[in-house]
Amino acid sequence: MLTIGMLGGMSWESSAEYYRLANTVVRERLGGLHSAKIVLHSVDFAEIERMQVEGRWDDAGKALAEAAAQVQAGGADFLLLCTNTMHKVFDQVQAAVDIPMIHLGDTTAAAIRKAGLTTVGLLGTGFTMDQPFYRERLESHGLRVLLPSTQDRATVHRIIYDELCVGIVRDESRRAYQDVIARFEGAEGIILGCTEIELLITQADVPLPVFPTTRLHVEAAVERAVGVNM
Repeated sequence: MLTIGMLGGMSWESSAEYYRLANTVVRERLGGLHSAKIVLHSVDFAEIERMQVEGRWDDAGKALAEAAAQVQAGGADFLLLCTNTMHKVFDQVQAAVDIPMIHLGDTTAAAIRKAGLTTVGLLGTGFTMDQPFYRERLESHGLRVLLPSTQDRATVHRIIYDELCVGIVRDESRRAYQDVIARFEGAEGIILGCTEIELLITQADVPLPVFPTTRLHVEAAVERAVGVNM
C-alpha cells in the first residue's frame, strides 16, 4: 500500500473528515483490520485565513509549499491538498515536492462527467466562487459552472467560516444552503466545493445530484494507494 500524504488543517474539522474517510474507504476495500497509511501535516488555519483575507496568496503558497516538503520527507508517496480554496496555489505547492499531487478539481470533474452531466452549480468559499482558478479547472474538463447570486455567495461563505470551520452545524444553515441551491437555474448537479460543506449537506438534503469533493478526492487517493478500481 502506498502512503497518502495529506496537507490539512484548513480547517481541521474538514481534515478530520479526510482522515476518517480515507481509513473507512480502505477498510471497505480491503476488509479486516486494514487502514490507510497516511502522513498528515496540519497547519494553523488562523495564519492561512489571514493571508487569504489580506490577499497574500504568494505567502500562503510558500507556507504550504514548506509544509508539503515536510509531508514528502515523512514518507508520503503522493499528496492531497485537503482544501478547495487553497488549490489556488496548487502549482506552487506541486513545484516544491517531487511526489505527485492529486488535484481536487480533476477528481470532481471526472465524477461529474462519469455521471453524464455538463452543467453544475458551485458552492464554496467566496474565494473559490469569486476567483477563476477553480472554475477554470472544472471548465477545462468541458463543464459549465454556475454560481449563486452575490448575496447567496456571501451567505455560503459566512456559514463556512463563522460556523462550519469552528464545528457549528445548524439546521437553519442547512435550510439556507437548500434555499441557495433551489435558486440555481439550469444546474444538473451541485458541487459541494468546500470540504466543510459536507459536514452540513448530504445527498439526502438536495434533490439534484451532489458531488462531495472531499469524498471524491479521498476515493481517488485510496484507488492510487491500494490499486483498487473504485
